[in-house]
Amino acid sequence: MKKIPSGIKQLALVAALTFSFSTPALAETEIQWWHAMGGVNGERVDKIAKDFNATQKEFKVVPTNKGNYTETMTAAVAAYRAKKQPHIVQVFEVGTATMMAAKGAIYPVEDVMKDSGVAFDKADYLPAVISYYQKTDGTLLSMPFNSSTPVMWYNKDAFKKAGIEKAPETWDDVEAYSKKLQASGMKCGLSFGWQSWVMIENFNAWHNLPTGTKENGFAGFDTELNFNNDAVVEMMTKIGEWQKSKIFDYGGRRGDSLPKFVNQECGMWINSSAYYGSIKKQAKFEFGQTMLPYNQKIIDKPQNSIIGGATLWTLRGHDKGDYKGVALFMKYLSSPEVQSWWHQETGYVPITTAAYELSKKNGFYDKNPGTDTAIKQLSLNTPTPNSRGVRFGNFVQVRDVINEEMEAIWNGSKSAKDAMAEAVKRGNKLVRKFEKANK
Repeated sequence: MKKIPSGIKQLALVAALTFSFSTPALAETEIQWWHAMGGVNGERVDKIAKDFNATQKEFKVVPTNKGNYTETMTAAVAAYRAKKQPHIVQVFEVGTATMMAAKGAIYPVEDVMKDSGVAFDKADYLPAVISYYQKTDGTLLSMPFNSSTPVMWYNKDAFKKAGIEKAPETWDDVEAYSKKLQASGMKCGLSFGWQSWVMIENFNAWHNLPTGTKENGFAGFDTELNFNNDAVVEMMTKIGEWQKSKIFDYGGRRGDSLPKFVNQECGMWINSSAYYGSIKKQAKFEFGQTMLPYNQKIIDKPQNSIIGGATLWTLRGHDKGDYKGVALFMKYLSSPEVQSWWHQETGYVPITTAAYELSKKNGFYDKNPGTDTAIKQLSLNTPTPNSRGVRFGNFVQVRDVINEEMEAIWNGSKSAKDAMAEAVKRGNKLVRKFEKANK
């Protein structure tokens, strides 16, 4: 065998030693986070993960967009069955019952924190935000992240031109203001999005009316929808009439009607507080936000609105050590600095009292009047069984049914009474199907 020169041996030894010292002894453990945030909010999610990763070297959170809310939840369920699930998945509020029914798959975030030895105190969180995601024993199932509630957005410049001096408070105001806006040259007075959430779920909560039995499903899956009350039917009938004269103008589900507001076709728009960032970027006029309108014939003063948006659920099936990384990330995500920044950038509600107070201290609400409307709405009164929220099985599909029936009212093919009765009938079939599958 040919002898290796001593000089080459020394170089090889130096290279080996250099490699051993420059390479971490322990590679970062990846924590997979599947989410439904696209566009600018997707970039903000990436920033949160990147900033967390920079705080330590043991874990690396990897965010991945999986489409819209429904697509993200569906992908996570399929991945769990294939044993390829992420550690964390973002699920919108109407998916709560579905996630709760996924036996063995869910690792309640409160347990994750406790088992990992990471400090966690529910008293730090806004009650109106976390109550939606708690079990009957108070255990927090998932970590609130992008929490919102619908508010009334209005065009201050258009109001001034039309001679309107204050924000609307009642539905009578909305009708009167719409007519004034149209008289001043606007095409329509009002539009709204996420209509089941806004005009069924929140309308009922705002007026302290039930959307279903069993405390809107919180007291058990054996619940039934009953939102076709006289108040809802009367409201739907009125809006159906408004559609004919463009006092109201339908613009589609979700946020499809946003252009009607930012392009100044409609002077008022009801949708999530989380559209703050989009409206601020797109609107070429002074805008404001105020609380939802109410019907003074039903209730003297509004009750409280209910939460929307999504939370972060932890899925089981990973190495025990991974969950320490999940817990540390949840703690970072809940910090006043991160939550205050997220709230101010997006319009989502800060999930902790400390983040709310920090935003106040920084003068955010003084500089941006109305941006605390969502927080005030959610905390207006102690939630009742009618206003805590909704927790129905198969509610993603139920919302599709409600949307279809509401659209039948807007296009004049059904009366409000018939459409709401049919929505309840069809919806209850889906609720029963879910209940039977999860007994």
